[in-house]
Amino acid sequence: MTETGTPVVRAVGVCKSYGRLDVLRGIDLEVASGEVMCLIGPSGSGKSTFLRCINHLEKVDAGELYVDGELVGYRKGGDKLYELKESEVAFKRRSIGMVFQRFNLFPHMTALGNVIEAPIGVLGKSKAQARARGVELLEQVGLGDKAAAYPNQLSGGQQQRVAIARALAMEPKLMLFDEPTSALDPELVGDVLAVMRDLAEQGMTMVVVTHEMGFAREVGDSLVFMDEGVVVEHGHPRDVLTSPQHERTKSFLSKVL
Repeated sequence: MTETGTPVVRAVGVCKSYGRLDVLRGIDLEVASGEVMCLIGPSGSGKSTFLRCINHLEKVDAGELYVDGELVGYRKGGDKLYELKESEVAFKRRSIGMVFQRFNLFPHMTALGNVIEAPIGVLGKSKAQARARGVELLEQVGLGDKAAAYPNQLSGGQQQRVAIARALAMEPKLMLFDEPTSALDPELVGDVLAVMRDLAEQGMTMVVVTHEMGFAREVGDSLVFMDEGVVVEHGHPRDVLTSPQHERTKSFLSKVL
């Protein structure tokens, strides 16, 4: 919860379809301030779609999503919802950091250039301010010596850590991670998870779609198992992983643990 007791994320009956395919079928979840919620489940279960709905990269078809008590992507007028203009959505999205499977760095910019671009262009920070903070953030993710390197000079794990620093440069209240280690070679995964673990220890509110069960067990405050667009099981990570209550959860975990 925030200081006012409002969840940072609140989903109420969230539904999303693509044509006849129902991807989300009534998701009800709350994420408290400082909580690390991990989402697990088979491919196609709706995890990543739900994550993208939180910052309105995908529009919900029914239900409501709130971040810090504010409706995502819409305003309410009586019983009706009115979609916000893209500029208004972008303004609200600034407080939500997102890290994707693929790093999406600007290839023509250095690591530091990638990190400072949005704070200067979107937040209106001076170049000196942005650079100073950018150097701090690269140090924080263990890349203080790579500020002048271009993406093609960095490993996948290093690029992902630059992407995390870039998201943090926008001073987000919430960080979303969409399988941030799935595109990495196994030996590079640990460095990225270590950065995420540090963020959790600093109190960052995080929603993480992941296949890394060790991370979910050690760092997560809550674990959500999704399948076919619904929440099948939701509880403390150790409870869900060691004593799942639903047969579908048991079946899934027997294949991945």
